[in-house]
Amino acid sequence: MLISALADLSGTPAATIKYYVREGLLPAGAREGGNRTSYDDTHLHRLRLIRALLEVGKLSIGSVSAVLEALDDGERPIAETFETAQNALSRDAVPGVSEPGAESFERADGVIERAGWAHCGDNVGRRIVAQTIDAFAKAGHPLTDDYLDRYAEAAATVASADLDAVGAIADRADRTELMVVGTVLGDTLSLGLRRIAQAHRTAERNLR
Repeated sequence: MLISALADLSGTPAATIKYYVREGLLPAGAREGGNRTSYDDTHLHRLRLIRALLEVGKLSIGSVSAVLEALDDGERPIAETFETAQNALSRDAVPGVSEPGAESFERADGVIERAGWAHCGDNVGRRIVAQTIDAFAKAGHPLTDDYLDRYAEAAATVASADLDAVGAIADRADRTELMVVGTVLGDTLSLGLRRIAQAHRTAERNLR
């Protein structure tokens, strides 16, 4: 297909498609006679993935590039690709936030320990949890251990749902892509469902 057809099918302006090609996010099309360049379904799939990461996942161009590079490396272990996606999402999710104090890190470690989670000491999520604990305290609403533990329990349920979906896919490339997409877009899904649940529980408890 020509770039005009790719633009129509993807809902992406031709100028934007060319920009993605220049930035290395989208592979170049096949050159034909004259100035004609053709694209195929793999370009359409990649373009839709790019837009999902940018528009729904709210990643920067640089983070999308890092995620796609990890996806394209067929030799990279899935766990490493997954970590790349986590780091990209986390970097864009908490820009310019001050470094949490030692006490907040200790409380984050306490949540991890009580949850029985292993291999998490260097995960980027530890810093995000500590930052959040710190921010709540500075706002005058320090979090209790019970509150944190209930969040951890909910997070474990979501993580199991993510990995169950990934494990049901046989093809390695598709499995890796879903793991990355699920990491990036799953946060947005969780946010939306949490908003709905909050509204439901508020009405159910008749809070005024």
